[in-house]
Order: sequence, then structure tokens, then C-alpha cells
Amino acid sequence: MNIVVLAGGISTEREISIVSGTMVCKALREKGHRAILIDVYCGDDRIAVNGNECGKELEELFPAAYDIDAQAAYMRSFDGQIAQMKKEKKQFFGPNVMELCRMADVVFMALHGEDGEGGKVQAVFDLMGIRYTGSGPLGSGIAMDKGLSRKLFAANGVPTAVGIVMKRSEQRQSSSENGVGLPCVVKPCCGGSSVGVEIARTEEEYEHALDVAFGYEEEVVVEQYIAGREFSVGVVDGKAYPVIEIAPLVGFYDYKNKYSAGSAVETCPAEIPDDQTARMQRYAELAYEALKLECYARMDFMMGEDGGIFCLEANTLPGMTPTSLLPQEAAALGMSFPDLCEHLIEVSLK
Repeated sequence: MNIVVLAGGISTEREISIVSGTMVCKALREKGHRAILIDVYCGDDRIAVNGNECGKELEELFPAAYDIDAQAAYMRSFDGQIAQMKKEKKQFFGPNVMELCRMADVVFMALHGEDGEGGKVQAVFDLMGIRYTGSGPLGSGIAMDKGLSRKLFAANGVPTAVGIVMKRSEQRQSSSENGVGLPCVVKPCCGGSSVGVEIARTEEEYEHALDVAFGYEEEVVVEQYIAGREFSVGVVDGKAYPVIEIAPLVGFYDYKNKYSAGSAVETCPAEIPDDQTARMQRYAELAYEALKLECYARMDFMMGEDGGIFCLEANTLPGMTPTSLLPQEAAALGMSFPDLCEHLIEVSLK
């Protein structure tokens, strides 16, 4: 197949998206597909796209020989220009992005963060008749909003921590007034990769955490801190994958621990009793259904010291490198990373 792997963008997770896209593109090439890597926001004006969809042009646009690392370096060359580009550009999609996506058999969504994972790109693709991997605009938008996700979890039998959604105008509330208390977790409502997430154990830390979170968005989530063990469960085509446990060597599973090699011990399948595994997998499937997700996603959980299970959030476009959580879960089922990438396309096209 001719495949566009769409990555980059303008979210706080731009770099992680480029890494995911690079790995996915290499994996799909290994499987024999003519995959190319494109930055959704910066595009590629070096490509001559004339709108002629003849076989010869498709072979040129999706070539047999392709330097993925060079393309990733080209995408990173824009990193220092993104802020200025956001002021000057009038549209989100970069040069030749839509043309290439229309010509592809499918677009593999390697985007992370709000302006790629939140449903806007998916909505445009639906209107344009472009096929892509992952959930549609409705499920993507719901899952990106952690406050709304919490409400749907509660309404559909998925346990989650006590918490509230706070607007900037309510920031003056003390921890004793917000109904959550201390210790608590404060995070942007629509962020990802734990960017802007803080654990507050004192009133001073709580005020600082609010300042950090509101530096990203106008709404934040304040949740009861659950002391215990961290887990994640992928759901593909409605069926839960093996549970993986994440044990950071220091602190919690924040941005640094997620993407620094050797900073966390990840065990899959998780070493927990069978009944807890079954419960967590069932909660993951219920969360997937509650948020109207499609194709695949990954749910994050905490298990309290008393064995209680709490769903934190859903990731509709989880990290996609061979050592990312979902690929590790697939590996526990005997599925290689290239096989997983191809399987996600098959499920999405179905």
C-alpha cells in the first residue's frame, strides 16, 4: 500500500510524534509498504504534486527507495520556527499534506497532542474521504478532554479517582475548599505525555501546580492522589491486550520517565493476580466503549495500596516505538512491532 505516516504538528508532544512516525514508517517499509513520513503542520514544499494521480506519479511520490532519517531531520529543521509559523500561517495543514493524504491508500496517524489527537484532523479527513488509523473525531475529542472523560467513566462503571475540573477563574480555591484535598494531582485538561502534570502534597505545591497547569490551558483537572502501582492496558478492536506495569525508578511516570531510557521498569504481562488482570482489562474495554473509541487506544490506571483500580485517562494515539507500551503489550502476544503497525491499519480500514 501507499501510506502517509503523519507526524510532527504543533503540540507539546511534537518531538515524540516525530519519533513515533519515524519508527512506524520504518516498520511499514519493512513490511513492504511504500510509506512516507510527512509533518502535518510544516508539510514538504520540496515535493512536486500536480494533482495527476497516474501510476507514474504515485511511484514518484511513494518511492521504493526512501531515506526516512533524512526526512525526520528535515521535519526537525522547523522546530525553532514553529512559534513564528503559528503567528503567520492561516491554515493548519502544511504544503502538499492534503494532496499526499488524498493519494495515499491510508494515513497512519502518528500524531500526539491536542491538534492531532483531539479529533480536528480526523474530522477534516472524514469530510475529504481520506482513510486513517485510529478513532474518529467524536471519540478523539471526548478522550482528549480529561474532564469529560471522567464523567463518562463514572456513568459507565469505570472507577476513577475523586476529582474536579477547575476553570482559571476558580484558581483561588484552596485545596481544602475544592473537595479533593491533599495530596492531589493537577494536570491540564487536554494535555498529553504528562506535560504540565504535578503532584501536590502541600498548599504551596498545590498553588504552584495550578500555575503550571494553567500555563498550558484554561481548564485543569484536580484529582485525588492515588498511592500505589501504575499500569496501562491497550485495547485493539474492542479487545484488551495484556496489562503492563510501569514502575518509575524515581517519582511518577512523567514526561522525563516516559521518554528517558532506563528511567522506568516496565513489566508485561504485569505480575498481578488473575482476577485483578481481568478486572483491569474489563475496565479498559468499558472505558473504550464509554468514550466512543474505535480501532485502538490505551488506558492508563493506578492500583491503590488496597487493590482498588482507578482509570486515569485514555490515549487515542499512543506512542508507537518498539519500546512504547502498546507495542510491548503486543509483543507479549507474540506480535512484532511491524506486524502491530500493519494490524492497526487492517483494523482501522475494517
